[in-house]
Amino acid sequence: MLDSVKFVNNLIKEGYTHLCVVPCSFAKNLINEVINNEQIEYVPSASEAVACSIASGLKMAGKKPIVIVQSSGITNMGSCITSLLKPYDITFPIMVSWRTYKDGDSEIQHQHLATKLPNLIEAYGYEHIILDNENIDNAISQINLCDNTSTICLIKKDSFSKVELEEQHKLDLSKYKPRSEFLKLLNQKFKDSDTLFIGTTGNTSREMHSFMPDTNNFYMAGNMGGALSLGLGASMAGKKVIVLGGDAEFVMHMGGLTTAGRYKDIDLTYILFDNEQNKSTGGQNTYQNHINYNKIAKASGLNIIDDFDDLSKKNSINFLHIKCSLDEETPRPPIDAVKVNNFDTKR
Repeated sequence: MLDSVKFVNNLIKEGYTHLCVVPCSFAKNLINEVINNEQIEYVPSASEAVACSIASGLKMAGKKPIVIVQSSGITNMGSCITSLLKPYDITFPIMVSWRTYKDGDSEIQHQHLATKLPNLIEAYGYEHIILDNENIDNAISQINLCDNTSTICLIKKDSFSKVELEEQHKLDLSKYKPRSEFLKLLNQKFKDSDTLFIGTTGNTSREMHSFMPDTNNFYMAGNMGGALSLGLGASMAGKKVIVLGGDAEFVMHMGGLTTAGRYKDIDLTYILFDNEQNKSTGGQNTYQNHINYNKIAKASGLNIIDDFDDLSKKNSINFLHIKCSLDEETPRPPIDAVKVNNFDTKR
């Protein structure tokens, strides 16, 4: 295991200036140290393609950025890699967590790339190396190799030593109710109804399984940012749909908002649970306090509602923003509850 503090300090000595990130639990300790360290800038990014594009601009302007994403996220970077980095010969270190998968695991979004990630990297025109998590000097040499060549560095689990965020970077959400209280109310209100609930990836789906046992739920294990669009398709097909999303998920593919806003005669509600962080990847702050979610949704054509009493409104597309705090970690839904491909299958 690499010492996270020493690793970051060595990156700074090598001249690296920015860390462009979509958080991943494999790299949370490295990310925490960068957030704590004032000599290198943390750049939280709405999506992996955004991180890649920002890093390209930084590199072309003379800085030394590093990109960190997880394996499923490198697919979001595909167009940026193949249509910007490769044709313009732009290189910088891209560090990708290599997520594993075991048969029976409900984190099915990692199943394909658990074995096929090297093939994908090769298809992008890149080589790959696995970060040496024992020898810090060699690890830094590998990062430097990635800075100058089309090489992607893969990170295995537990590669970095534990780092806690300093107090000034921690969130205080104590004035808000935990999300579970809202989920329990939804469970009571829509118990045994035909309303379809779609939960975004991460803790939202996990908590739905724990606190909404009597509703018809679809737990989307991956495809972050796509929950609203999935719900739009279902509602266009005649379903009454309520999508449960999060603040990080909201910004990842905002084109889904503008697309959904075109449709008025559907029964679709998007509830944004805003806990200001990426809870399932280590609790990193999303740094999105500058965003007015209601104004963005309204400008995209969604109808803003104030509380659960307005959820009964039909023939409209609604948006409800809820500030919430955190619950204790809940178990992942079992594989038989997750791996379904028909909304009429009761879960």
